[in-house]
Amino acid sequence: MSLPPIRRVLTGDDAQGLSSIVEDGPSPAVRLVPERPGYRVTNLWRTEAAPASVHAPDSIAEHRGVSPPQGGTVLRIIDFPPEPADPQELQRMLQATFGSMYRDAQHAPKPGQHPGMHRTATVDYALMLEGEIVAIMDKEETVLRAGDVLIQRGTNHAWANRSGRPARIAFILIDGQA
Repeated sequence: MSLPPIRRVLTGDDAQGLSSIVEDGPSPAVRLVPERPGYRVTNLWRTEAAPASVHAPDSIAEHRGVSPPQGGTVLRIIDFPPEPADPQELQRMLQATFGSMYRDAQHAPKPGQHPGMHRTATVDYALMLEGEIVAIMDKEETVLRAGDVLIQRGTNHAWANRSGRPARIAFILIDGQA
């Protein structure tokens, strides 16, 4: 039930200033969480300043955590497997995810909240590519389907795949301040 890998196509200019495809293939920055089968993060590109240099070297393989570099951005696509029915199993999977991959997120769900609740000091554009996922806020939730876009503005939130099928979302995270 997994989704195919993401193809990353990178452009650039040659020595004569002519544009070309300089890379075409998988991202060098795919991250997995062994305790959460089917969860795949494909980091695709990041910028380290605004405005961003169009000639900056590719530094995505160095990226760690959820947040972009200070003053920068990060583009990633996440494949979310369906959530397990067992709440303890879900808690274990999400603790492993935040403990190993997203230590820089403010991950402190309150009792009774979804165990994936977290906050980042970012503006996030979340573009649903495939499947459906539930965007959970402190006071309410909504189902996002392919073609929907959510703009997350530093709010406490979680993602829940209750559909029984994989879901894929593209995220553009922009460094922000509260």
